[in-house]
Amino acid sequence: MGSYASQHRVIAIDGPAASGKSSVARKLARQLGFIYVNSGAIYRAITWHLLQNRIRPEESQRIVDALDSAALACVVQDGEARIVVGDLDPTGHLRDDRVNESVSRVSKVPQVREIVSQRLHDCAEGHDVVIEGRDIGSVVFPDTPYKFYIDASPEVRLQRRAAQGERDEITIRDRDDVSRAVSPLVKAKDAHPIDTSHVTVDQVVMEIIIRLEQLGLPISDVQIPNRALGE
Repeated sequence: MGSYASQHRVIAIDGPAASGKSSVARKLARQLGFIYVNSGAIYRAITWHLLQNRIRPEESQRIVDALDSAALACVVQDGEARIVVGDLDPTGHLRDDRVNESVSRVSKVPQVREIVSQRLHDCAEGHDVVIEGRDIGSVVFPDTPYKFYIDASPEVRLQRRAAQGERDEITIRDRDDVSRAVSPLVKAKDAHPIDTSHVTVDQVVMEIIIRLEQLGLPISDVQIPNRALGE
């Protein structure tokens, strides 16, 4: 995929489902003036496209053929990257029940992960980005110095998932993510861990910004009202 030195700045935020990484990544990107990228949304857009064409997750060759001919592109709108398929924008369907039920299986297909990884690199070629996912720091951008692993207790994550109205089971999703043969969910060795169980999004964003400053990322122009966690 090329060296990190050839890219714009990439902040990788990984973690399991309902850990809070989406809220954190979106707010962090807004604070820094970076582009927010949700890698999971790309997998969901691909899943939606396959379902629209009546291709099942287990039909790996049909998936490959369909994606070879599909015009998948990331476009930036209002500070966020979104995936479009040809002239269709599937954003409104990414949380459909049938997408929820199939996305985990689709994401296991190696060729799908390769396509998503390439789209993420394409986006990083043109923008400074905050990318959230499950293998961003460990696989997609292993050379970025800005890596964070967001987690929370299973009980808290289950409560958050229920509040979101999602039907997928946390333990099943965790098992699928960790046991996946291709790019499983792991904490990169040099990722900074943050437990979000009992802190606010603002507090987590603050911790990340302080850590980024320590790593040498120039963010002096970012306006942060409080400089300590818990305030």
